[in-house]
Amino acid sequence: MQQGKLIAVCTSPGKGQRKKDVGQGVLVPGFGVEGDGHGGDWHRQVSLLAMESIDKMRAAGLDVGPGDFAENLTTEGLDLCALPLGSLLQVGETAVLEITQIGKICHERCAIYYQAGDCVMPKEGIFAVVREGGEIARQDRVKVIKIGDGTTEAVS
Repeated sequence: MQQGKLIAVCTSPGKGQRKKDVGQGVLVPGFGVEGDGHGGDWHRQVSLLAMESIDKMRAAGLDVGPGDFAENLTTEGLDLCALPLGSLLQVGETAVLEITQIGKICHERCAIYYQAGDCVMPKEGIFAVVREGGEIARQDRVKVIKIGDGTTEAVS
């Protein structure tokens, strides 16, 4: 199975804000990242973006890094947006995420879009629910433990 690593654990007090890399956190089943404003009882509890996607925006001349796209978890070494819905990711020793959405519609253009004329999150960001909780931290292993069938019963 595919494997990568966790580059950043990011949180913010509210939705749609740039997040700050806090280095570690706790994934809470049915909620998301403890203390994050994006968490809750819905299908987008945790957002993930690959460092490789952020590097594309850096190559376009932007000074951006982990958390700037409002993602909770920044990974490296995994092609996140190629994973089908229902895939399971183990983060760290015990936490398990289920992929529930790939990409998103941005109803309002963010500052990054206006700076670069594009943004990677709508096409390359993924969203998940927390199936099993646990502590996570930078450099933890992120491992695909099940490839989904492309369908999922998202938490509403």
